[in-house]
Order: sequence, then structure tokens, then C-alpha cells
Amino acid sequence: MKQVGSILLKGLVTILPIGLTIYFVYWLGVTTEGLLSKPIRFVLGEANYYPGMGLVTGFLLLFVVGLAVNAFLVRRILGLGEDLLLRVPVVKTVYSAIRDMTRLVNTDKKRGDLDRVVTVDVGLGRLIGFVTQEHANTLGIGGGDDLVAVYLPMSYQIGGYTVYLPRSKVTETELTVEQAMRIVLTGGVRGR
Repeated sequence: MKQVGSILLKGLVTILPIGLTIYFVYWLGVTTEGLLSKPIRFVLGEANYYPGMGLVTGFLLLFVVGLAVNAFLVRRILGLGEDLLLRVPVVKTVYSAIRDMTRLVNTDKKRGDLDRVVTVDVGLGRLIGFVTQEHANTLGIGGGDDLVAVYLPMSYQIGGYTVYLPRSKVTETELTVEQAMRIVLTGGVRGR
């Protein structure tokens, strides 16, 4: 009976990530189609609407927004909107957290967020971290140019700590950000 349970668990561990990924992509497509099909049907009429047009419109909308963000005027308008959001007490907290999480997925290499993976010695062990500020004094905490801000995430996406360390206390690694995130967020459990 113990062997049957072990085999079932192995099957679950194998199928669950695949199944959840497929379900998430399916849910995202159905939700996008559902939201955007109504305005498209209103504009084009029911006879001219074909299934999938909402999904295609969603991709086009994301592409156009991505292009528009590069324009100075659009950036300025978005900045003003962000300033307004940051003045509303509860909205400010939620928006700031979501904005900071989305900035971890850095598409603009000029900004340099989390582009450096380092290790930090703690007792007999080492922690993997990500340099978030090369000059922590710009954050207003003092310490001069010698301090760097290092984010030390916890396993299984529970949270993390930002520590301010002298540059000499961090060791550069050859890991990419993706490799380091995978190691940290899974607790070092190796997948295929």
C-alpha cells in the first residue's frame, strides 16, 4: 500500500505543474476573450464577430500599450495617474506592492533591477541575493557609496529581507537572475 501511495504521489507531482500551467493559460485566454468580445461585438456587430477576436485584440492592445509607454507624453500621463493612485491610502499600498512585483520582471535593461546575483555569508552558510541598489545612500539611509542594497528572498515565495551591506561583504556569482530565482524560490529542489 505504501508503494501505491508513493507512485500516486509521483504522478501528482509530475502532472500538477503541467495541469496548473495549462489551466492558467486556458483561464487567461477565456477571461480575455470574455472581456473583450462584448465591445468587439458591439462595434462590429454579431454577424462580423468570430471566436478568438477578443484574444487577438488583447494581444494587440498589450503590444500597443508597450509601444506607447516609450512615448514621452504617455509616460508623463501615466506618471500623473500613478501620483494620483499613490495618494489614496488603501489603493497606495496595494498598487505599490503590485507595481514593485511587476518591476522584478525587468524588460528595460537600462534600469538594471535585479541584474546582479550575489551571495552573502551568514555564519557557516551562504544566502543567494539580488543587488537592488548599487549605491544604498541614494535611499537616504546613509553609509556612503560603500553600501549596497541586497534583497534576500525566502524559499517558496514567502517573503524576503532587504539588507544594506558593505560592498566587500557580497560575492558575485555566475548565476543568471532566472537560475538564482529558481534555486531560491524552490528551496534548492532541483527540477528537470
